[in-house]
Formats: sequence, structure tokens, C-alpha cells
Amino acid sequence: MILPKIRDPRLTTIRRGGTLTDTDHHLIALWAAHCAEHVLHLFESDQPADPRPRHAIEQIRAWTRGEITMTQSRTAGGHAMAAARPLTGAARHAAYSAGQAAVVAHVAAHELGAAAYAIKAAQAAALKTESEQAGRRECLWQREQLPHAVRDLVLDDQRLRNEICWSVFER
Repeated sequence: MILPKIRDPRLTTIRRGGTLTDTDHHLIALWAAHCAEHVLHLFESDQPADPRPRHAIEQIRAWTRGEITMTQSRTAGGHAMAAARPLTGAARHAAYSAGQAAVVAHVAAHELGAAAYAIKAAQAAALKTESEQAGRRECLWQREQLPHAVRDLVLDDQRLRNEICWSVFER
């Protein structure tokens, strides 16, 4: 569970009664896609014939360009998460990251799902003795990728939801 019971209006679009602009929603979606793509190789090396997670990342990017609907991106996200379910370890987490990124089109707050699963993928791919360090490096890399316009919002969201995101943002 990566979504809070009470939604943050800062991560709810204006048309749904929140304060998030479409421009910032798109920036958050692109950042989530970038996080997922960073670990996608961990899925693809394990499941090279399964295009669903990569397609999900492509779909969220297409949504930000106005080329597809929110529903199409959300559907692709569901397919990526279906690809994750039978797997374990880094490949599973990487596919979930891609799925979470794609559903940001529907609910912006899924951005932390994409980031948290990417961190978990990096941890799972590392040697057990280096897992925590790998997670820290991934988290720091992600923060370096944050667009300035949404940086404070995403970092505050990490602080507020860290506990329900497996405490992966404690870096």
C-alpha cells in the first residue's frame, strides 16, 4: 500500500479539487518514468520477451505529450503490474515500478510507488551486504533527477509517506 487513506490535495489535479496543475502532473509523471526506466534492465534481463513494463513507461511518456488518454496509460500500468506478480526479487520490483509510473496519469501520488519500487529493485539486485547502500544510491540518484518545479513537493511527499513506502526514502 503506497497511497495514504487521505489524499494530499497538492497531488490531486485542479479539476478534481486539488491544487496540482497539469504541467506539474506531467513533470511528476516523467520523473516517475525516469525512476522506473533506471531499473527496467533488472526486469528485462530476467524476462527479455515480456514488453509490458517497457510499454508502460512508453505510455506514461506518451500521456504527458497528449498522445494517449489517461485510461490507456493506466491500463498499460496494470499490465506491467501483472507482469510483476509471478516474479520475485529485482525483476518483480522493477516491473511494479514501471506499472506505478504508468498509473501516475490517473493518480499523481503513485509517483512514490514508482520511486520506492525502483529503490527496492536496486536493493534486491545488490549483494545482501550492499543492499542498503544500493538503496541509498538509488534514492539519491532519483532525487538528483527531480525537476526543480516539483522537487519540494515530491521530497515532502517522501517525508510524509516514507513509512507506508517501506521506509526506503530515509536517506
